[in-house]
Amino acid sequence: MQMIGFILLAVSSAFYFSVNCIYFTHMLQLNSYKNERFYRWWNENGRPATPRHNRLWQVASYLIMAIFIVIQVFAYQWTIYILAGFIFAAAIISFPKKAKKPLAVTWRVKRLFVTEFIILLCVLLFVYYLMNGILNDIVWYGVKYFSLLILLVFLAIPVCWVYIANLINAPIEKLLANRYIRDAKKRLAAVPDLIVIGITGSYGKTSVKNFLHALLSVKYNTLMTPESYNTTLGVVRTIREQLRPSHQVFIAEMGAKQIGDIKEICDIVHPRYGILTSIGPMHLETFGSIDNVIKTKFELVDALPPDGTAFLNSDNAYIRERQVNNVPAVRYGLEDGDYTVSDITVDRSGSSFTVTAPGGETQRFTTKLLGSHTIQNLLGCVAVAHTLGIPLADLTYPLRLLKPVPHRLQLLPSGYIDDAYNSNPTGFKAALEVLRAFDGLRVLVTPGMVELGAEQEALNTEAGRQAAGFCDIAVLVGERQAPPLKAGLLEAGFPEDKIFVAKNLNEGLAYVNKLPGNKTVLLENDLPDNF
Repeated sequence: MQMIGFILLAVSSAFYFSVNCIYFTHMLQLNSYKNERFYRWWNENGRPATPRHNRLWQVASYLIMAIFIVIQVFAYQWTIYILAGFIFAAAIISFPKKAKKPLAVTWRVKRLFVTEFIILLCVLLFVYYLMNGILNDIVWYGVKYFSLLILLVFLAIPVCWVYIANLINAPIEKLLANRYIRDAKKRLAAVPDLIVIGITGSYGKTSVKNFLHALLSVKYNTLMTPESYNTTLGVVRTIREQLRPSHQVFIAEMGAKQIGDIKEICDIVHPRYGILTSIGPMHLETFGSIDNVIKTKFELVDALPPDGTAFLNSDNAYIRERQVNNVPAVRYGLEDGDYTVSDITVDRSGSSFTVTAPGGETQRFTTKLLGSHTIQNLLGCVAVAHTLGIPLADLTYPLRLLKPVPHRLQLLPSGYIDDAYNSNPTGFKAALEVLRAFDGLRVLVTPGMVELGAEQEALNTEAGRQAAGFCDIAVLVGERQAPPLKAGLLEAGFPEDKIFVAKNLNEGLAYVNKLPGNKTVLLENDLPDNF
């Protein structure tokens, strides 16, 4: 094989490999760099999705390879050129669409790219030596022609090389993570009077974190984990980069997808106070059962010291029924608890409600925020702030200034209610109740709920039944997601001609924009890039 032919083949192969490895590395990141979750995603979502841009080039490439083997003597060089050109074209076709949450090019991702490149280089060198007869003394002569087949098989499964690269890097990542964790612990120890508050729950964590930060800032210098930094390394990164000796309170959002995730964070930050916002059928595909969800969320409560306090949402049945014996528990709820809410009013301008604290003290609050579950979250924050010594009256002004967390029941000037961050059975129903409070044509745009394991279809069907009584038009996003939602709508007597199934969100919004008259549109959930 002439050098120019191999160079063209190597460049085109590297280009194709790089495009696909970037995509699959992104999917690995969205699956928390966990190979078992990555494999589950690939098994459930990757295989149906990937061939849409790979099948054509794979079939054609193998066909070209078969032809090449037959006519190798007559068209060797031209076949190499054709194959290189085809792989290059396939790389262009394989470019992933613009991501909703782009790949974060962290140092971990850079290390993965280096390992993936080394894997590619090793394969290309092996193929080069094989094709140029260097191994002829130990293998049969014809094997050099099948070396192209080896290259094609390698290119056909880039997901495996991302998986393997992550496996190779695992010991290094563990060493680095342990170093970061030790550093974070030292920084926490340097602020001995720091009040650490942990927040967890199946939903509502980020909203509660932001609300609580605003309320506690009335009295304390408060640090919180930013955005949705709720993994172990996300919390550690916040401590290492942002914690200062002047901070008095640290609020740590704690997310989990499997047993032990919350305990791992608690072993680092040692929270004194814990807020359990909710428990529901979220991430059942990784937890396996609702009992595992309950056990994991209560890892925060179990980690609290005897002089700490657990703040528990008594409106949630799973939380209400669980006994807490290791620490004092303050319960809050719309109807029952130590802190309760009454006289709720909701309109386009926001919500008003009265909080009753232990001992009978009451205070009226007004907020720009919408939704009964938002009021529930605010109540939990008021309970914590009040317990930490801030009078109820001092909380009225910061609560009035609170802004919606982006994509969480955020009322936009366009008339859209953006609740697209994620969805769950409780939040879905609460968002529908907000939609019902508006006049005009009420439009629901949703792909339904995901990561609900074996219960996903049943829960989406029930969501469809509920939606039938709250909206006038239902736009269901995603042909794979739509069937259970549509079934639920129809079971509840919703007119079929008022249901539109869109291939993607853009098509759904284009349909909504064509609807005449005054309308309010609820965007309930938006599928992440790995769905």
